[in-house]
Amino acid sequence: MKRFTCGLFAIVGLGLAAVAFADGPVKYKIGLIAKSENNPVFIAARVGAEDAAREISKARGCEIEILWRTPADEDAQKQASFIEQLAIAGVDGIAVSCTDASKVTPAINKAVEKGIAVACFDSDAPASKRFIYHGSDDEEIGRAVMAEMAKQLGASGGKIAILAGNQTAPNLQARVRGVKAELAKYPSIKLADVYYHKETAQDAAAKVREVQTAQPDIVGWAMIGGWPLFSDALMDWKPGEVKIVAVDALPAELKYVEKGIVQALVAQRVYDWGHRSVELLIDKVSENKAPASAKDISKLEMVTKENVGPFAKNWDKWLGKK
Repeated sequence: MKRFTCGLFAIVGLGLAAVAFADGPVKYKIGLIAKSENNPVFIAARVGAEDAAREISKARGCEIEILWRTPADEDAQKQASFIEQLAIAGVDGIAVSCTDASKVTPAINKAVEKGIAVACFDSDAPASKRFIYHGSDDEEIGRAVMAEMAKQLGASGGKIAILAGNQTAPNLQARVRGVKAELAKYPSIKLADVYYHKETAQDAAAKVREVQTAQPDIVGWAMIGGWPLFSDALMDWKPGEVKIVAVDALPAELKYVEKGIVQALVAQRVYDWGHRSVELLIDKVSENKAPASAKDISKLEMVTKENVGPFAKNWDKWLGKK
């Protein structure tokens, strides 16, 4: 593995002289493994990684190649196979968003034992030998959703529900804990229940409609994922009648904010998942630079009717349209 800095500079005497290696600039290969190929958040991560590769290559005088290896649909076993294939191919680093940490951890560990730097982004494998996780803090996401809900409801408060997706997903469990922890600060707001469902737009929207019909006194939905907003299923809701705060700010969700049905979206920095992962990996493989912490937590951004227009323009870049 290459363990020297990008760039072509060496100190000679008291001065700084450029020294070109006989075989040209240093080359690095970075494998990028997301959960699924066509999910917009991972397309954005890929664009971010490729942008970082170009920027760092130009700035440091090296060549960085991104090898995209991602299953069409979520498949942890395929992810493990991709890690093994990349390790055999002799890549310098790998960034992976883990569909199932237990299934990819052995492959991560084998790659690390071969001297390959491995980073996780978006979805971690904390028990593995990866050197860094970059992404959101899921409890913080839950807290942010609830804090914004309380702001939207104001002093009158009322009864709310949590829409929570897959009950066994560790990241969603953490988000629910975050919502509940923040909710404890607001005695005027009561929780009806946490509602789980299959993670499809159709099933999620059906669950929301079912609960809202049975409990019309619910005044707010804290959605720790944006599942029902990936379709038009709730577009007939009266704007503002029931407050909705949801996670992520994908193109399909933004129209709900524009129409006023959703009051706020808690956006993760999905482009940075790829961009920052490449930065961390290149620092590691070129300089053996250890991060200050094993977790590199990214900031969240609140998308509301006031800033939805400018935010939407980001997707042109993130989806490779510009």
